[in-house]
Amino acid sequence: MEKAAIYLRLSKEDIEKEGKENSKSIENQRIILEEYAKVHHFQIYEYYIDDDYSGLYFERPAFTKMLSDAARHEFSVVLAKSQSRLSRNMEHTEYLLHNLFPKLGIRFLGVVDGVDSAQKAGKKARQINALINEWYSEDLSENIRAVYQRKMQKGEYLGAYAPYGYRKSKTNSHKLEVVKSEAYWVRRIYELYQQGCTIKEIQNELIKNKVETPSSKRKDEIAYHWSASTIKKILANEVYIGNVIQGKSRRRSFKEKKIVSCPKESWIVVESMHEAIIDRKLFEQVCLRRRSRTKRRMSYQRQL
Repeated sequence: MEKAAIYLRLSKEDIEKEGKENSKSIENQRIILEEYAKVHHFQIYEYYIDDDYSGLYFERPAFTKMLSDAARHEFSVVLAKSQSRLSRNMEHTEYLLHNLFPKLGIRFLGVVDGVDSAQKAGKKARQINALINEWYSEDLSENIRAVYQRKMQKGEYLGAYAPYGYRKSKTNSHKLEVVKSEAYWVRRIYELYQQGCTIKEIQNELIKNKVETPSSKRKDEIAYHWSASTIKKILANEVYIGNVIQGKSRRRSFKEKKIVSCPKESWIVVESMHEAIIDRKLFEQVCLRRRSRTKRRMSYQRQL
């Protein structure tokens, strides 16, 4: 009896394409594949489950483990609901089905779409299928980007975490509300800097008063050590005068996770979207002082 690996994967793109009823759970896939294995007399070696992982990328924990086990010849068959579960990246699909798996003596079976890598006559169909899967992912990526773009232009806050001094509204997660205890220290940071304090002196003031860092809120752990970079970011962030600035970075390609910075002129800035913590005059004074200090430092370095 041949040993088979069962690969189960689910992501938002699958739900979008197949609908909630057909693609709503890993469990549905499991039932289909277990029944197929039983009817075709495959012995299930292991279940490899990637829940909420896109098929565009190789970097999936269960998928990586499955390839590692395949290299050790732990099984000879890979069962998945469809070819798109294995991958939605055309280049990756071609490598897996027509290079790696044949070298390892592994047969891939897509139970619902009838893909069988052992059938040489079906190679072109598999390649066309891979291309269609990738096209769909590209279209979906463009649609999602367009939706986010519209939300940004409306001034909806899309960040995963609220900036220090704010929290996301319970009634509207795209709206920021002031956290008074944190807002006090945001104002204090600005005031100290405008009064002539250095970043190091502001750090010492925050640490001395045991002010919890912004990362404390994100990581749910108490920390008092403020970095210079965190303070500098607060001093430069227009969110504190009520503005929402987004679109500072983007993915280089829908098939890559790499993030690249966008030029400043392409940033999306929407003013007066929430309560300001710092008045505009103080913010501008601080920006002017920071630019002045930067110029002096650069001038000094050139003289050395």
